[in-house]
Amino acid sequence: MPTVIFVRHGRSSANVSGVLAGWMPGVELDEHGRSQADAVGVRLASAGVPVVEVVTSPLPRCVETADRLSAPLEGVRRSEHDGLGECRYGAWTGRKLGELVKEPLWKVVQKTPSKARFPGSEQYEGESMLQMQRRALRAVRETNRRIAAEHGREAVWVAVSHGDVIKSILSAAAGAELDDFQRISVDPASVSVVRYTPARPFVLRLNDTGGDLASLRPPQKPTTPAGDAVVGGGAGA
Repeated sequence: MPTVIFVRHGRSSANVSGVLAGWMPGVELDEHGRSQADAVGVRLASAGVPVVEVVTSPLPRCVETADRLSAPLEGVRRSEHDGLGECRYGAWTGRKLGELVKEPLWKVVQKTPSKARFPGSEQYEGESMLQMQRRALRAVRETNRRIAAEHGREAVWVAVSHGDVIKSILSAAAGAELDDFQRISVDPASVSVVRYTPARPFVLRLNDTGGDLASLRPPQKPTTPAGDAVVGGGAGA
């Protein structure tokens, strides 16, 4: 199955102001966030990573990130998938994080997120964090199947999404429960990588914000069967 490069959107205006953006309209990258998105594209292009498609959350901060990182990748397709969209925080949307810390639900989100459900409001739909994870994983599985059918099992694609969404995907890839996903950090414009195989996912990178990405190129001659871990740890890329 394909390798997926998960990229969180670059820094946004909401990140700077300490607001939980959710599906709030008008949240775009700030100047630093645009530079971050550009840098990810340059890293991928300079490393020669053969990205076949960039799939993004439909929210503007992710779409802009996807467009900017796609620019140096000649001829790459760009598409959107609602399943990669931000968690639907409902009545929490648009509120200051400093206020939300005082809510009883905050502790649930921190300690047992599998039991956390955000209350809806007239303006914004709410969902549980478990629902968020399930539809995000479904989006990855659907896209993996399509990419593999179109480009082969060794294809590489980029998923541009949001912090909590990516963390929930990574925790599943690592075999952890959703209640453990707060152990993972996913910074703006960070790169996290999972190689999916018929046997199991392999987490290759977590929260990478700099450095060479050449090791993400598919191996020319795999030395072990697909899905097998290298006994002893292997020699690296």
